[in-house]
Amino acid sequence: MHWNRIGSRIKKVSIFRRGFQVLSTIGINSYIPDFKNFSIYQGPNKGLCAPGLNCYACPFARTSCPIGSLQHFIVIRQFPLYVLGFIGAVGALLGRAFCGWLCPFGLFQEFFKSITRFRLKIQKNWGILKYIILVAMIPIAYLTLEPWFCKVCPAGTIEGTIPIVLSPLWSDLSKLISYKFFIKIAIAGIFLILFLIIRRPFCRFMCPLGALWGLFNRVSAIRMKVDGSGCTKCNLCQEVCPMDIKIYEDPNHYDCIRCLRCVYACPTGVIDVEIMGRALIHGTVYSSKTKVEKCSVK
Repeated sequence: MHWNRIGSRIKKVSIFRRGFQVLSTIGINSYIPDFKNFSIYQGPNKGLCAPGLNCYACPFARTSCPIGSLQHFIVIRQFPLYVLGFIGAVGALLGRAFCGWLCPFGLFQEFFKSITRFRLKIQKNWGILKYIILVAMIPIAYLTLEPWFCKVCPAGTIEGTIPIVLSPLWSDLSKLISYKFFIKIAIAGIFLILFLIIRRPFCRFMCPLGALWGLFNRVSAIRMKVDGSGCTKCNLCQEVCPMDIKIYEDPNHYDCIRCLRCVYACPTGVIDVEIMGRALIHGTVYSSKTKVEKCSVK
């Protein structure tokens, strides 16, 4: 049997990807504030977009969240050329791969999910929610002159609000809180619970940045390919997928974050990664038949 080999290969690619996620998170949040004169970094790097969802207000952040920057330019009535160019360039080359390899909030969700083995499966149709949020976010920001998604985003609460509450800044800011602060905390609390029981729920159902990059998955330079004739539909790809996708149904599904776990999990080696139509990574053939219940891969 080849289950030990499959598990070993999945573990290796997971460790490799986790290294990228950790380094990206540290790099994006590498600013160390002076505790006596505590403040949020406002240097030149703050004009750059982070390669994922990472709150501008995080005291350690050196870059800005692309979604926050997009709303900012809408509010000040300027065309977000740089932000759209960044999102478009990344999407055209890699699709949604940044979500799987570099996004700090994606890493945070995967860490929380690793705490428990319980998994609640949600209908994939709910994925349309993030596109509704994306479409609604633009006119709301334009009409209200407020970046409303940032005000309710759990990433902003966890990465920005909570560190500020624990910082010297809070002594002055606490006088300004209203009911909106408690709504924000409640939303983050709900998502923290969901992180424990659902695989990357924010990425799958709420994230407008993931929604934008997901639109590029079918046309990006790097794409997934499945040889349907050799697929046994054992669903091991779904079992190891952090986005809960059956890749044989749609190799370039808008939720695929190109984590590569399915490529190394597939027993018949029918999943490949291509760049501009040419094979970049080939799947490995372990066996022509498989039974998912015999695999202990998590």
